[in-house]
Amino acid sequence: MARYALHLSFDGDPRRLAARPAHREHLRRLKEEGRLVSAGPWADDSGALHVYEVADEAELREILRRDPYTAVDAYEIVLLKEWTPIM
Repeated sequence: MARYALHLSFDGDPRRLAARPAHREHLRRLKEEGRLVSAGPWADDSGALHVYEVADEAELREILRRDPYTAVDAYEIVLLKEWTPIM
């Protein structure tokens, strides 16, 4: 398994807020499955940071493809990078 950090940027499109409940349900399922370590928005709601534990980047891209936020083009990926925590 590999850990990935994902930094998202939001643009203020109201479709994102409409999709938020489904997006959070998607994240909840991923957390229960052990594929999401942590996720949350920046304090100013300009974006979010997610940390995933998945087999590889292809699996993470598939997770993003199924995210309700993706369907409404609610974010831009600022950074998607494999991360090696030391503690």
